[in-house]
Amino acid sequence: MARRRVVITGIGTINPLGHNIEEYFTNLENGVSGAAPITRFDAEKFKTRFACEVKDYDYTKYFDRKEVRLYDLYTQFALIAADQAVVDAGIDLDTINKENVGVIWGSGIGGLETFFHEVKGFVEGGNTPRFSPFFIPKMIADIGAGHIAMKYGFMGPNYCTVSACASSNHAMISALDAIRLGKADMIVTGGSEAPVNEPSVGGFSAMKAISTRNDDPQTASRPFDVNRDGFVIGEGGAALIFEELEHAKARGAKIYAEVMGGGVSADAYHYTAPHPEGKGAILSMRNCLKDAGVSPEEVDYVNVHGTSTPVGDPAELKGIAEVFGENAYKMNISSTKSMTGHLLGATAAVEALACVMAIDRGVIPPTINCEELDPQIDPKFNLTLGKAQKREVRYAMSNTFGFGGHNSTILFGKFSE
Repeated sequence: MARRRVVITGIGTINPLGHNIEEYFTNLENGVSGAAPITRFDAEKFKTRFACEVKDYDYTKYFDRKEVRLYDLYTQFALIAADQAVVDAGIDLDTINKENVGVIWGSGIGGLETFFHEVKGFVEGGNTPRFSPFFIPKMIADIGAGHIAMKYGFMGPNYCTVSACASSNHAMISALDAIRLGKADMIVTGGSEAPVNEPSVGGFSAMKAISTRNDDPQTASRPFDVNRDGFVIGEGGAALIFEELEHAKARGAKIYAEVMGGGVSADAYHYTAPHPEGKGAILSMRNCLKDAGVSPEEVDYVNVHGTSTPVGDPAELKGIAEVFGENAYKMNISSTKSMTGHLLGATAAVEALACVMAIDRGVIPPTINCEELDPQIDPKFNLTLGKAQKREVRYAMSNTFGFGGHNSTILFGKFSE
């Protein structure tokens, strides 16, 4: 029996570069930074006082006041992105078999803001237990997937993957496998995160993981630059409709790209630092290519994890050189985190959309803010520095690696019969 093919038929996002796909793609192509001073809380006493927030967010444009009490901000982002993708895919909710439509979502920390405010209220109230009845269902990381399913009545596979920054890549790979195995015909997948809050920013700052370039936030996320000093935390969500090819063709769906394969691995090395030789990343990329049946020479673009950390950036590029050989210097590489910041569990979904843009529009998004290349990094790499580049993209790969040593790689391809 031939393996079922999976394509992307709908996309949606709300992130630091835009409230929808067109805004995101336009700003991505133009090399716009999403970083700015934090507005979600008073960050005056924090070492890092900036982030990549969703700009001008007003929940009343999307939800009524009674409804929104059920949703942590990460769930709000999930519902907004998913709704855009469902509409974009042209799904007829009256005729689709909802038992064969699932939701597999990713989030690294779920409703951390809800948890923080509930515990803060408990402490400030003299340890009197006056918790909201919505506390637990708002906080848990799986609830985004649940709310998406409830909104549309999708009764297929439904769960959330949690693997830190690799979460939404794992969600998409799980969605791919579920459709291949015949467990669903269509899955809403992707991820969302809302980590611009006191415990998240404070915790990452205590680890010295995030940039402290408070004097110039827009240039703080600078992957591959010799003066990079950590990632910039971001928020938002992105959704993609994965659909079995024949099912998509039968309903006349637009096809953006094909989902070719996925690979996963573990560093088994350290709880936050990547393996210095990129061993886990190498295994993840090779597993992905094997699963996809694509050779290293065929890949035209890699959207790297590229967080702008001193340890992570060179290790990933070492891995790419090992996997791709001479093609590592012929293909384009870029880190869109230089613009969006690092959306943690949602970052892979947002970067999957960057790969879709590269394939569908023939535009490689740039790596911005790299003013002086780290001498550890081979200058022969085409890191797409400063400005977007146009080229035909047959296959685009996206890497995402998470605390705990979780490595994930997904490959997208230009659709052809």
